[in-house]
Amino acid sequence: MTIPTSVRAPRRDAAENREALLAAARVVLNRDPSSSLETIAAEAGLSRRSVYGHFATRDDLLRELVTVGARRVATALSTISHPDPLTRLALIASHLWREVESVRMMAVLAVRGPLAKNTASLLSPIRVSVREAIHDGQADGSMRTDLDPALLARLVEDTALLVLEESAEHPLAARDGHRLTMLMVLGCVGLGWTAAGTFIDDTPELQWKDHS
Repeated sequence: MTIPTSVRAPRRDAAENREALLAAARVVLNRDPSSSLETIAAEAGLSRRSVYGHFATRDDLLRELVTVGARRVATALSTISHPDPLTRLALIASHLWREVESVRMMAVLAVRGPLAKNTASLLSPIRVSVREAIHDGQADGSMRTDLDPALLARLVEDTALLVLEESAEHPLAARDGHRLTMLMVLGCVGLGWTAAGTFIDDTPELQWKDHS
């Protein structure tokens, strides 16, 4: 009688080492996106040789890190819903900031670097949500209608990324970035800066909540 061979689960220490490498890469690459595998391994308390048991190249490690991060962001934003299109769009912007503000350099690398196409594919549900909010906003007159919805959605995305890039170059407090992201996105879809500020202040769902 032949006993079926089961697939053995990875040893616990191997799984922990892999997670340690990803956590270390998140910290190190956020400080310096050009950091080497040696630097990442040292941050994780491992040898460079041990890295190759999990990732054949630095690019493989980076790809895994970006994939995990993008999926986390997409999942976190997937439940955002609000009947008012402006509030919904501002919530998408504020939640996006909340998810990536602690890894700003890595986030910029993910959307602007060599893995941009992979990241874009993983974040496509968020893009759909932005386009839907803009379509609804144009339909009810709360957003500008002089631009095609698809173009306006791309401009909204670029606007949010500009805030992220600026905060990566010039440190911005989490609370300030949260507000600035919403102000810029709301301005992009047609609100003046005073109207956008008033809208944020008068909408309870858009208020900063300190989760630290």
